[in-house]
Amino acid sequence: MTSYTNDPVAAGTPTFDITTETEPSGTLLAGFSQFGLAGLTAVDYLVDHLDLEKTGHVTTDSLPTITPFENGRPRHHTRFFSRPDLDVTVLVGELVVPQLAARPVSDTVVDWMGDNGVDEVAVLSGVPVPHGPDQHRTFYIATDDFHERRLADADVPAMGTGFLDGVNAELLSRGIDSPLAAGVFVTPAHAQAPDVEAAIRLLDTVSDVYDLDVDTGPLESFAAEVAQHYEDLAERVENVEEDQRPEDRMYV
Repeated sequence: MTSYTNDPVAAGTPTFDITTETEPSGTLLAGFSQFGLAGLTAVDYLVDHLDLEKTGHVTTDSLPTITPFENGRPRHHTRFFSRPDLDVTVLVGELVVPQLAARPVSDTVVDWMGDNGVDEVAVLSGVPVPHGPDQHRTFYIATDDFHERRLADADVPAMGTGFLDGVNAELLSRGIDSPLAAGVFVTPAHAQAPDVEAAIRLLDTVSDVYDLDVDTGPLESFAAEVAQHYEDLAERVENVEEDQRPEDRMYV
């Protein structure tokens, strides 16, 4: 078992600790508690559908936190999952990360990746952009090396002009001038949680890009089973102070 703690850059900067039980794979797929919970729903479903096992977790004592539980058993809010025969590690982030913590949590994850040979990260995310029915699809924002590695032959269009902020932006920016291949898969999402259709689009995309053979058929019933949990998380996202909430602004 190994532990990793980020060094705060200034007094009052949130600190995060990563504890892992096994070595991660070279690729990290991540989903967080963001708009519509589309990315979180998608990675949560990946863990369930691919029978992944918990291999680590993230903790912090610097933020208002949550302790999720199921059938009376508590669990960490941010967890890593993998399987020995699968070259993907999945990060499920149920903690709502305010803007002030976006950089330190991203720095912690990226530094941990560098120390453990993880050279690629992809984030799955819903975004609150105005859109029509013809834009119900997944788009990408990615560094050049990520594009060459994963997207050169993939049927995934690039997202148009705009910008990201929050954790998505921090992870992506770290890949611009480093060997880290970084990408964000985004799809227009609605405020209801979970936006199952948006989660399905994200899953279909990562299934094709990473050859995961994911059957999204049971996702509707999966989301219904955890509906109350997602509703509670969505309420926490909405209750985050407006100036601390990530707001991805893009134009398709």
